[in-house]
Amino acid sequence: MFLAVVCCLLWCLQISTGHFPRACASSKSLMERECCPLWEGDGSPCGQRSGRGSCESILLSSAPLGPQFPFRGVDDRESWPSVFYNRTCQCSGNFMGFNCGDCRFGFRGANCTEKRLLVRKNIFDLSVSEKDKFLAYLTLAKHTISPDYVIPVGTYNQMKNGSAPMFNDINIYDLFVWMHYYVSMDTFLGESEIWTDIDFAHEAPGFLPWHRLFLLLWEQEIQKLTGDENFSIPYWDWRDAESCEICTDEYMGGPHPANPNLLSPVSFFSSWQIVCSRLEEYNRRRVLCDGTPEGPILRNPGNHDKSKTPRLPSSLDVEFCLSLTQYESGSMDKAANFSFRNTLEVFSNSGSEGTALFKKFTQ
Repeated sequence: MFLAVVCCLLWCLQISTGHFPRACASSKSLMERECCPLWEGDGSPCGQRSGRGSCESILLSSAPLGPQFPFRGVDDRESWPSVFYNRTCQCSGNFMGFNCGDCRFGFRGANCTEKRLLVRKNIFDLSVSEKDKFLAYLTLAKHTISPDYVIPVGTYNQMKNGSAPMFNDINIYDLFVWMHYYVSMDTFLGESEIWTDIDFAHEAPGFLPWHRLFLLLWEQEIQKLTGDENFSIPYWDWRDAESCEICTDEYMGGPHPANPNLLSPVSFFSSWQIVCSRLEEYNRRRVLCDGTPEGPILRNPGNHDKSKTPRLPSSLDVEFCLSLTQYESGSMDKAANFSFRNTLEVFSNSGSEGTALFKKFTQ
């Protein structure tokens, strides 16, 4: 949907993230519809005294929306973040963030003028100390309440148009789980109706830029939490792999010997609790995910429906995808043909019989 493009761009340009700055979660901020927090460096809104930014009216795209969402004014995520705020920090130069207190990606230093280059490594190329540090950082993020952000547990209407704020604390790791849930959740219509053909980050041109921003922000939050400016997310090169090579206790967790749907009891992640997994329940109760733990991680790699995805993509599959010259085409949704984005996102056949490129292998 074109909605995804608009939402993604506004996400970047306005308050940078899809969750809510703690400083803007008060009834005063919501009623005044202004999110221009003080930057602690000089005590002024958006760091204006230091030339970092200023409090400005938000800029919304005037481009037409796609036909997939035939409604207006029913979803809080439409024309983000205008339902909640119409004035936010507009940052200058290399500054970014909800109060212009951060540096744009690729820069650092007191004035965000120093360029920096991060190198993301294959997870199998990490040294033992690097791997252990990565896992320790994840655990720290899972057990640290975000100092900067909260999550809404009600819609704007349920908050009585801002006069009765409904927000919860959440840990830094689960903040990003919630963020991915929120951008993809269904729309509440009327008293009991639900509109399911809606997604602000998938099945549309915004898929890649949204997820790129998502990962960059997650990386940035880990850097701020740990003080490690050189932290970067490792990757797994799964081309031509015959199984989930990272699904071992040394890395992301092997299968439980008695229940293959659970992680091994000696896995680093066996005690972790998931959030935002009960989508049908939220729809039935017409509530948002509130970040409450909902049980252990469930995963059964290798036991997916092989009639739909017989194998992981091969090197040839990847080369085919990279050979596509159009980022987007046609309807710009999951029916788009010869679309690089749609092929990457699994909805177009890769050219290898029976294999949808990048189809999720672990379930």
